[in-house]
Amino acid sequence: MHAAFAAAVREAGATVGPLGEAEALIWADPQRAELYPELIGAAPRVRWIQLPYAGIEPFVEYLDARFVWTCGKGVYAPPVAEHALALALAGLRGIGAYARADRWSAPIGRNLLGARVVILGGGGICMSLIDLLAPFDCDVTVFRHRDAPIARARVITERSQLDAALPEADIVVIALALTERTRGIVDSAFLSRMADHAWLVNVARGGHVVTDDLVVALLEQRIGGAALDVTDPEPLPVDHRLWSIANCIITPHIANTPEMGLPLIAARVRENTARFVAGDPLVGVVDVELGY
Repeated sequence: MHAAFAAAVREAGATVGPLGEAEALIWADPQRAELYPELIGAAPRVRWIQLPYAGIEPFVEYLDARFVWTCGKGVYAPPVAEHALALALAGLRGIGAYARADRWSAPIGRNLLGARVVILGGGGICMSLIDLLAPFDCDVTVFRHRDAPIARARVITERSQLDAALPEADIVVIALALTERTRGIVDSAFLSRMADHAWLVNVARGGHVVTDDLVVALLEQRIGGAALDVTDPEPLPVDHRLWSIANCIITPHIANTPEMGLPLIAARVRENTARFVAGDPLVGVVDVELGY
């Protein structure tokens, strides 16, 4: 177990011990999901499993209703929302193109002030981003799977409503969980509905976007541009076409860095461990049926 997680468990009043005696499993490395069957087989008393990230794709095939699963839902929302805001501003203001330029050029750019923003996903990133957008007086529409109100935003739940909202948007932010229903949601049809000045901002998962369709839309200037913190494939190969497209900004999945994220997820481990010890409901529970 990572030292920060071990400290968090102890601070919450629990003990770090061998798997055979453990009632909870705190998973530290999402890159080693293949070890799960072996480890859970050696942990007959486990009732709760805490995963480190909000996205749980590596563990979806292992989700089992015998256990309570929790993840980093909402933990990383503030830094990721901050990055989404930075990418939106960079796109609208032409920062990517200006940063690549080697000479003085013509003025381009649009205001975020008063802009129309469509956010796909109604979770923690969405909520944090709406807070950050408040001083810009944006018109915000949120597309989510359940019809629950969100302050300072209009909520839509039907794909037909999303299709109707896209042509009016200046910024479209992808902040969804990646599931079979949302994989490839940004395809040629989606992109064709966006305004020719609008920017796509993806801080969720690369799999939400059909990359080949995005490349065509960017090259043909069907949209204003794309600002991507995540890509498909990822890491993006050095010779990939996206690197050379002027109206594409790429950051290497750093909306939440280890330095930013470790204190946040350690705090979640501490809180959930204390709740588990007290018999209280846990935070960030995964819906086994929905897969997130």
